[in-house]
Amino acid sequence: MRRSVMMLITLFAGACFLRAQTPSPLSSEAKQAYTGIKNNLIRMAEKVPEEHYAFKATPEVRPFSEIIAHVADYQVRACAAVQGQPKAVNAASKTTKADLVAAVKEAFAICDAAFDMVTDANAAEMVPVGNRQRSKLGALYTVITHGNEEYGYMAVYLRLKGIVPPSSE
Repeated sequence: MRRSVMMLITLFAGACFLRAQTPSPLSSEAKQAYTGIKNNLIRMAEKVPEEHYAFKATPEVRPFSEIIAHVADYQVRACAAVQGQPKAVNAASKTTKADLVAAVKEAFAICDAAFDMVTDANAAEMVPVGNRQRSKLGALYTVITHGNEEYGYMAVYLRLKGIVPPSSE
């Protein structure tokens, strides 16, 4: 009986400790998912050789460089809206690998700040994103889902060039 009571006390104390470590579980989980796609996209942008930045999987689709630019510009719009401060990296105007990698990193720095400022307490606050209102956490989730979607497209480009995408390494 004493052992069972001690085990329950230990479990309760551990649960309290874990709860204290994550006061905002919803926004913390979002940030964890964001960090995964952020790392994959940065590594992908860095990994693809400059000569493949102009590659198109088919003639009807955008080249790799334009998808990287689109990701950076989209992220900045969403994350800047969460921060309430319009910003732009104008990645669509960039043409070199070095400039596009820098734009993606700048976009992620802006998003890092947005994810850091959102807690479960303010996650439901509404912000204008484009021509509609979104919750702060909802706007940040679009960064995650959009990043994953674009990463999936670009993974095909890498595979067609014989390059292993970062998430598969």
